[in-house]
Amino acid sequence: MTQPFLAVLKPHTSDIGAFTVQRSLPGMPFKTVGPFIFFDHMGPATLSAGQGMDVRPHPHIGLATVTYLFDGEIMHRDSLGSEQRIRPGDVNWMTAGRGIVHSERTPGDVRESGGPVHGIQTWVALPRADEETDPSFSHHPAATLPEIELPGVRLRVIAGTAYGRQSPVRVFSGTLYVAVEMQAGASFDVPPEHAERGLYVVDGDVTVDGQTLPPQRLGVLAPEQTVTVAAAPGSAARLMLLGGEPVDGERYIWWNFVSSDRARIEAAKADWQAQRMGQVPGETEWIPLPERR
Repeated sequence: MTQPFLAVLKPHTSDIGAFTVQRSLPGMPFKTVGPFIFFDHMGPATLSAGQGMDVRPHPHIGLATVTYLFDGEIMHRDSLGSEQRIRPGDVNWMTAGRGIVHSERTPGDVRESGGPVHGIQTWVALPRADEETDPSFSHHPAATLPEIELPGVRLRVIAGTAYGRQSPVRVFSGTLYVAVEMQAGASFDVPPEHAERGLYVVDGDVTVDGQTLPPQRLGVLAPEQTVTVAAAPGSAARLMLLGGEPVDGERYIWWNFVSSDRARIEAAKADWQAQRMGQVPGETEWIPLPERR
């Protein structure tokens, strides 16, 4: 039998106060899958009344952030003046390019009552030609995203192309990003239409070509072969399918900065230290530059 995985990546856990984050990318031996250079699974967690997420204003360069929720709500604000609440099934895509500052917080009404928070946040490395593009932000409600219905399986195309459908989200390179919901006992095939592909199990009992892929693991799929993903007879499942074109050369990551040029990261560090990267309107807090990262 052909091995479906090049590797299965085990995440490491970070505690950001209100809840924990499972980070699968960058990993070893794969730092990227397609253009995806960061993959964080937030929660699931239940916030008590009065508790919330407060990610203070912080900067990015050379990447796009992509937020997708299963439960809960987050308020995004940035230095362009964007203010957008994201709900389950929606997509927030923020292109940092030459530089942007943003915050992510639990909306006031949700904080007052408490509730769940659960989702995926990824970073997409921009191609070299677009690393210094103008920053931008776009929001795409769930109803605008293409869905593919298969027997017992629903696929929502978050970004890029999959199964003959294309997301309205603007991408900078060939991208595969799909949210998958499976009923117990259902199965579907993942064709080799993208050069690099990964499968992340959010929850449920799943096999890929008969081999178990545990929850909160990212399986990097072997290229140029179709694989069959199946949910166990007694278990519904949720997955994320991601990948696309390989990143065009090495990328350096320091804190929230991604670049093909180390000197550009040093310049971004100096700019943030001097508060030259912009401010989020209405917010005076900011996350200081780490002493070491």
